[in-house]
Amino acid sequence: MDVQTDLTNHFLIAMPGLKDSNFSRTVTYICEHNAQGAMGIVINRPLELKLEDVLTQLDITTDSAEVAQQTVYAGGPVQTDRGFVVHTGGQAWDSTLKVTDEIGVTTSRDILAAVASGKGPVNYLVALGYAGWGSGQLEDELSANAWLSGPADEQIIFDLPAEQRWQAAASLLGVDLNLLSGDAGHA
Repeated sequence: MDVQTDLTNHFLIAMPGLKDSNFSRTVTYICEHNAQGAMGIVINRPLELKLEDVLTQLDITTDSAEVAQQTVYAGGPVQTDRGFVVHTGGQAWDSTLKVTDEIGVTTSRDILAAVASGKGPVNYLVALGYAGWGSGQLEDELSANAWLSGPADEQIIFDLPAEQRWQAAASLLGVDLNLLSGDAGHA
């Protein structure tokens, strides 16, 4: 793989014609992309689960109603029993994948304990599961027009309501997904 195809710190935006129930109308934040494949977190699929539910399972308590009521997201179809925290701050926790100087993805319990006690990152998104692609698989899907891709934006990840993220990510590229057909054309 060459540098031009590295989609780390990019959004994958599902095209309207993508019918896979795991990814229809999703925005996936790509955390790592290399010759072995890609790994990302879907950022716009809220679960009917709050952070307090996750914290309770881990025997972590919080006095913050705001923290307790944070939405947990379906991060993808792989390892749905495992938690992933996409966060800002650049701080390394026990198990952090540094995506950029300011964004990381952490899978260790220590970040959730810090969030619960008010000492965690200011911006974070908690997800269960992730999206994964083997070597060359994502490139094949991109060439089949299943996805749009473009640089990620922290505001979309952390500030926008989940239901606005799909269109907002496409808008960064100047694309209105409502104007695209879900049907493939054939010449």
